[in-house]
Amino acid sequence: MKRLTVAGRLLITALVIGAIFVGYKYFGGQQALEKVAQEQKSTVDSVSSNSESSETSDATSNENPAAAPSKQAFDYTTPEPVNGKLKGVVELGASGFNSFIIKVDSEKRWKLEKSEFGNSLVTENMATDEDIRIGLKKYIGTMLDFGVGKKDIHFVVSSGAAKADVTKKITAALKSLGYVVNQVTAEQEGQLALKSVLPADYATKSFVVDIGSGNTKISWIAGSGIKAIETYGAKYFQEGTDDKKVYDEVSAKAKQVPSELRKTAFIIGGVPFEMAKEVRKDKERFTVLSAPSDYSKLSNAKSKAGINIYKAVADATGCQQFVFDWDANFTIGFLLTL
Repeated sequence: MKRLTVAGRLLITALVIGAIFVGYKYFGGQQALEKVAQEQKSTVDSVSSNSESSETSDATSNENPAAAPSKQAFDYTTPEPVNGKLKGVVELGASGFNSFIIKVDSEKRWKLEKSEFGNSLVTENMATDEDIRIGLKKYIGTMLDFGVGKKDIHFVVSSGAAKADVTKKITAALKSLGYVVNQVTAEQEGQLALKSVLPADYATKSFVVDIGSGNTKISWIAGSGIKAIETYGAKYFQEGTDDKKVYDEVSAKAKQVPSELRKTAFIIGGVPFEMAKEVRKDKERFTVLSAPSDYSKLSNAKSKAGINIYKAVADATGCQQFVFDWDANFTIGFLLTL
């Protein structure tokens, strides 16, 4: 280095510094890129992990009896009727006139062929004679056209609708058309609901809930019979009844369900129908409901009242799976008793 000129020394120094700079740019840049890539991968893994953790949390958050029911799919296929006969029934309910046509065989295996739902103002006593006459004739005509014999068309007044004064108009209108009106008590309605919705394979481990507008029925197999109890319906808000009072009474009634029958609950009714619509997959017959807290966007008064009832039953029983049956109805249970 001593023999080199000052210019030569400066040149060599510049070359060394340049080499160091290039090396840093290449290797340091590579490390920087690798560091960025590692950070990005870590972020993606974290998001994925959080997502999986959230899903796992949703699926297992029911370990507390008062928590969410399970969303595990309900895999069950109902037996098909053999050489069945068409029968029809019109439900004269507190919130609507609903009709069902089923094919049923001698072994009581049945399949829903057609259903129709309509709104009414029965409990509000705002249904006119003309509303009733036109509505009933419409349902009768539809069933006759479908192939149901006149003698196989039946009419059932729900226990909730039976409390309304307008029911007398309905009965009179049907009698004038040559039909008999079958009125059922709340206990009978609960028993019929169970007959239509509870599969034989689940008789020793499940119970049934029917949340109607006028009342709610909770039923289960008890020995050789069916135990059914009545409590508030989803239109309790029209009477100004407090949510907490309803929750407490429904809870007390639901606690009567034997512990061994609380694994699964089969649920039907107007508000459960609305809840099932939110989570139904394709055209499945059985839909497992989400937790009561997941239905906050169902904000109308009747839905909120029905969800309060649903939550009371879920909390009181600790049941982790509420299964909505899209085809069942207590009036179909009535047809199965004929």
